[in-house]
Amino acid sequence: MRLLDKNGPFRNWLRPRLRRAKVAYRAFLSRRARKRSTARYIGITGSSGKSTTTALLAHMISGQAPAASQLFRNTMGMLTRFLRRDHSGIDYVVVELGAAGPGDIGPMTALLKPHVGIVTLVRLEHYSAFRKIEAVTAEKAALVQGVLPGGLVVLNADDENVRGMAALTGERVVTFGTSPEADYRVFDIHAAYPDTLSFTLRGPAGDLALKTRFPATHFWMPVAAAAATALELGIAPEVVASQAATFAPLIIRGEVMAIPGGPDFILDTAKAPWHSLNLAFDMIGAATAGRKRIVLGHISDYAGSTRKYGNAYQAASEASDEVIFVGDNSHRSRASQEDRDTGRFHEFVSVKPAADHIRHTAVADELILIKGSSNLHLERIALSFTHDVQCWVDACGKQVDCRSCGLFDLPFEEHSTLSRREKRRRLTMDGGPGLDRD
Repeated sequence: MRLLDKNGPFRNWLRPRLRRAKVAYRAFLSRRARKRSTARYIGITGSSGKSTTTALLAHMISGQAPAASQLFRNTMGMLTRFLRRDHSGIDYVVVELGAAGPGDIGPMTALLKPHVGIVTLVRLEHYSAFRKIEAVTAEKAALVQGVLPGGLVVLNADDENVRGMAALTGERVVTFGTSPEADYRVFDIHAAYPDTLSFTLRGPAGDLALKTRFPATHFWMPVAAAAATALELGIAPEVVASQAATFAPLIIRGEVMAIPGGPDFILDTAKAPWHSLNLAFDMIGAATAGRKRIVLGHISDYAGSTRKYGNAYQAASEASDEVIFVGDNSHRSRASQEDRDTGRFHEFVSVKPAADHIRHTAVADELILIKGSSNLHLERIALSFTHDVQCWVDACGKQVDCRSCGLFDLPFEEHSTLSRREKRRRLTMDGGPGLDRD
C-alpha cells in the first residue's frame, strides 16, 4: 500500500484533521456573522412545542417587523449554517435549539448569543441519553443561563421544572400558563374539532382573545409562549391576534388534511413521546365526527416496558371507534379477541397494508388521527388518498417527512440516484458547492 493511497496511512491521518478544520472554520464564520448582525436573537428549546413556537413567533413578529427563523433541523451543524446567512435587514432571528444528549444546548447557546430565551416544557424524552428528568432540565436550562445581559427569559409557569429555571438567571423573567401566578395567564381554552383552538390571554396590558387553526386544546402552550414573547417585544396586540388566526399548523405536527368526499386526517407523525399520547387521544375524544379512528405507530424513546403499548391501546379505544396499530410493536396492544373480531382493533406490521385497509374502509365525515414516531413515515397513509404513493419501505432512514423528501411517488430503490442528481442540480443552480454549504 502506497502512502497516498485512498485508504493509505497518510490520508487516514489527514482526513479527520481536515474535517475538524472545516468545522472550526465554519464556526468562525458563524461567530463573525453573528457579531456583525444587528438583529435581536431569540432561542427556543423544550421537550415539545419548540418547532411550533419558533414558527409561530416568527410569523407573529413578521406582521410588524422583518423576521427570520430556523426550525426542525435544530443541531449545531444547522445552526452554524443558518448564522452564516445574510441577515441584513432582519430585525429578529428566531431559532429552535434541540438536544439529542447532554451538552448540546450550551455550545449552541454560546454561539447564538440570544437576547431572548424561551423554554416550553420539560419531559423525559431521549430516555436512553438522559435517563432522568433532572438531566433534561439541566440541559434545557443552559439556554436560560446563556441569555445576554439585559435580555428576557420566557418560561412556562405550569411546568415546575421550567418555572424553577428563573433562579438561574439575573435577567428579566416573564411566565405564561394556566396558573393564576403566570404573568400571561391562559383561560377559556376551547377546541373540539372541527372547532379549532381559541383562548384568552390575560397579560399586563389586559385581555387578548386568540383564535387559531390548531385542532386541539394542548396547542395553547406554544401559542401562549409565542404570543407572550411577541407582546413583550412590542408587537401590537391586534397584530399578534391576526397573525395567530392565519398561522397553519406545521406539517405533520397537528396538521389537518381534509380529503374531499373522504375523511379528515390529523397528522401528528413528527414524534410520539409517551407524554403526548393522551393529549392526542383527548383531541379525538373531544371531536365531533361521524366516525373516529386512531392509527398509532412507534412510541418514541421512552422509559418503561413495552406494556405501554397496551396502555396506549386502552386510552385510544376509549376515544375512538377503531384503533389501528402499525409497526413491529403492533402485537403488544393486549386488545381483546372481541375487539379484534368486531373490527374495533387492527394490527399491521407494515405501513402499506394499513394504508390499504384505511383506503378501502374510509367514509366521508370521519376523523382519523395518525400518530407515531417519524421513522415509519405514517403520513403516507393520508398521502395515498391524494397521490400515487410508490415508496412503501418501512425503514428508509430519512429524517425528513415524505413531502419534504419529495420522492414518495417513486420506489425507494430509485431514491439514491435521483437524490444525488437533484442535489447536484441544486448546487449548480446555487453556483456550486462551497464552504457555506454543509
